[in-house]
Parts: sequence; C-alpha cells; structure tokens
Amino acid sequence: MKQEGIQQPSTNATVMTNLKNFAGEFNLNKSGFQADTPGHSTNHDMILRQEPRTVKEIGAGIGLPYETRLEMALMLDDHQCALNVALHQYNKHHWLTEGAESFLSLHHLLEEHRDVTQKHIDQIGERVARLGGVPTAHLMTQHELSYIKHEVEGRYTMRDFIRNDLEHELKIQEMMRKQISRAHELQDWGTVEVLEEILLKREDLGYHLYSVLEDDTLARGMTHLLDGNTDRAGDRPMNPGSKLQ
Repeated sequence: MKQEGIQQPSTNATVMTNLKNFAGEFNLNKSGFQADTPGHSTNHDMILRQEPRTVKEIGAGIGLPYETRLEMALMLDDHQCALNVALHQYNKHHWLTEGAESFLSLHHLLEEHRDVTQKHIDQIGERVARLGGVPTAHLMTQHELSYIKHEVEGRYTMRDFIRNDLEHELKIQEMMRKQISRAHELQDWGTVEVLEEILLKREDLGYHLYSVLEDDTLARGMTHLLDGNTDRAGDRPMNPGSKLQ
C-alpha cells in the first residue's frame, strides 16, 4: 500500500487516442464501424440493421436532406457522449462530498446536476434517433468520442472536483454554441430548439459551480488571521480553455 500524500498520476499516451476533439472539432469523420474505436468490434449473433453513427437514407420522417441529418446527428452524438462523461464525473463527486460546506449543500447540488444531465442525455439521444441516427451507447466509445474526458481516478479536494466540473460545463457550452450556429445555417430548426433549451440550462449549471468557487465563505478557521491569505489557499486560476484534467 502506498503512503498517503499528494501523488502525481503517471502519463500514459495510450489512454486516449482521439485528441482532435479537444481543439473543438466534431467527429464528423467517424461514421459507421471504425476498426480503431472501442465497442465497434466483437463476435455476436445479432442481426445488424444499421451501423453506428449513421442515419437512414430514407424513412426518417423529418424533411431534411440526408447530408444535413447526418451532420447534425454526428454533432449531437458527440454532445451525448460528452454529457455521459460529465454524468459519471458528477456521480463520483456526488458520492465523495465532504467538509463543512460540502457534505449537505454540494451533495444535493451535484445530485441536481446529475439528474439534469441525465435528462439532457435523453433529449439529445432522442433527437439523434429522430434524425434517423444511432446514438452511441458503449461506455468506452462514448469516452473516446467525447470532447471532454473524465478526471483521473482518486479522491481530490472539493475545489478540484468542482473546478473540473466547471471546465466540463464551459466546454459543453462552447461546443453546443458551435452546433447551434451550424444548425441555423442548415435550417435545422428542430435541433436548434433542442440545443438552445439545453444550453440555457447548462449555462445555469455552470453559474452554480462558478458561484460555489467564489472567494467568500461562511466556514473559516483562525488561519486567516495568521497567514494573510484571507482563506484563499493558493488556488490555481480557473482555465476555461482546459482540455485535459
């Protein structure tokens, strides 16, 4: 057993292979079975009706061109994958809340964020299906395609947890705005309405997290009288451009 203390996780370049989406790119080139994608290769006896991340050529019931439905479905699926990553991280932080300001208040706040995220996953997944697409559901594939990544395993400070969640929310907002703009260009008003509703709520969630990280606090000891830090424990600045955690 390793001794307790601050440990730096080792860097393993093979953990994540899909890095383009960190720069804000959607996975528009990943449609159909991909040999290098987790969850896309196995032996089974099921009857295949449609490949992953494709849309039906006819019969979707929505009067948009095939090319529009495919592009919008792939972008939406990237959001759905990212939200699933956010959901798992929210769950972890919800389970591990501790401290005078965290155990009850943050425990319930993170529970709300988790429940809202689950609702948004469902809304986006259903929109993908309505466009004739196949939403990604394999956990490893979701993480591979997601433009946010789960933090490394382990228990860290509550401020680290909340800061990581906030960085997720800022990236989700950025990517949703990109698709909303593109959906306007393609006149996919249905996707615009779905994403605008979700974006407004994600901004609300981000505001909650940012407010929790503000400097003021009701729980303070006597150290502020001695160290001159006014209870600001050397926090690193929040970086909204962070891609990896």
